[in-house]
Amino acid sequence: MIIFVAYYFTMKVGILGGGQLGRMLLQAAANYTVETYVLENDKNCPAAHLCHHFVKGDIKDFNTVYQFGKKLDALTIEIESVNVEALEKLESEGVKIYPKPSAIRIIKNKIKQKLFYQLHEIPSSDFIVTKNLKDLAKHTSFLPAVHKIAEGGYDGKGVQLITTEKLIKKGFNAPAILEKLVNIKKEIAVIVAMNDKRETVVYPPAEMIFDPVLNLLDYQISPAKIPQKIFWKAEAIAKNLVQELQSPGLFAVELFVDENEHIWVNETAPRVHNSGHHTIEANYCSQYDMLWRIMLQYPLGNSNAIMPSAIVNILGEEGYSGPAQYQGLDDVLQMENVFVHLYGKAETKPGRKMGHVTILHKDYGALVHQAQTVKAILKVIA
Repeated sequence: MIIFVAYYFTMKVGILGGGQLGRMLLQAAANYTVETYVLENDKNCPAAHLCHHFVKGDIKDFNTVYQFGKKLDALTIEIESVNVEALEKLESEGVKIYPKPSAIRIIKNKIKQKLFYQLHEIPSSDFIVTKNLKDLAKHTSFLPAVHKIAEGGYDGKGVQLITTEKLIKKGFNAPAILEKLVNIKKEIAVIVAMNDKRETVVYPPAEMIFDPVLNLLDYQISPAKIPQKIFWKAEAIAKNLVQELQSPGLFAVELFVDENEHIWVNETAPRVHNSGHHTIEANYCSQYDMLWRIMLQYPLGNSNAIMPSAIVNILGEEGYSGPAQYQGLDDVLQMENVFVHLYGKAETKPGRKMGHVTILHKDYGALVHQAQTVKAILKVIA
């Protein structure tokens, strides 16, 4: 008699960064047999208590990242500001990195990102590379434009609108890009997943509405209310961009639709993204589950929407800093088809992302109404 014995290999997967994206990624990991590790400087970060192993350390430090990754089978990121050199060394030694360090290196630097779009004929607005403020002052004829610092910007920080010569002083005295202003009709995001076999799935575009003061996501509707031809074109551009990066992983491609219905790539994120939070409840396979499928070498999931959805960010109220208190939480939790996600951050401050609320409804008008209701009721104070 021949007896076959199956041996199951439990992968060790690390996440660089322990914020809310890492937290939600770990929540999805509970569905799989995987040993999880998190590297983050703050032992009280949102993801710390959900992983099997937490390591306190700097994700920007070469030796810290290298030593963290040596014992792992795979690594991913929840923020771009990581030590790419350490990831390249780990990759050369056989550790799987999602996305590849080559893709992170391009995307984390806005100058390299724009040059990549230009090289691969990916539609993106015209731009000029600037070295410092003195260099920026030479290009007043290019205004109105947006000045974006090459590295270190996030959540609206590191971005400055410059419409006139008087505003030049508000630019960045560091390497940056001066990007021609687009007459934006809609801002949308498309999430693309690609596995090691270069198989891809694309999530339906989501429309993002931003807070004009904080430049943070105010609320979002998905699938976006756009003509079918724009829908298809946006998906095609995003898919082509990811294929040109030649890297498995999950990518969020932010795009502008202008008044003439031309589509322009704004930026790309090489990771799970705030524009995909709704996929936890609103899509058959969430963006977080999809990334685990890619890293664990499982088949890609179904990215289709189950029902239209809206996302509302829960932000710290102006004038409040300190231990977080959630005003109106009970009222929101009683709403039908409304799902509250708190990020476990003990301290609030103005504009800080403290959580999000996902709303499901078949009617788009009802979605917007409920989103505005949630925004009016749910406040984070101290």
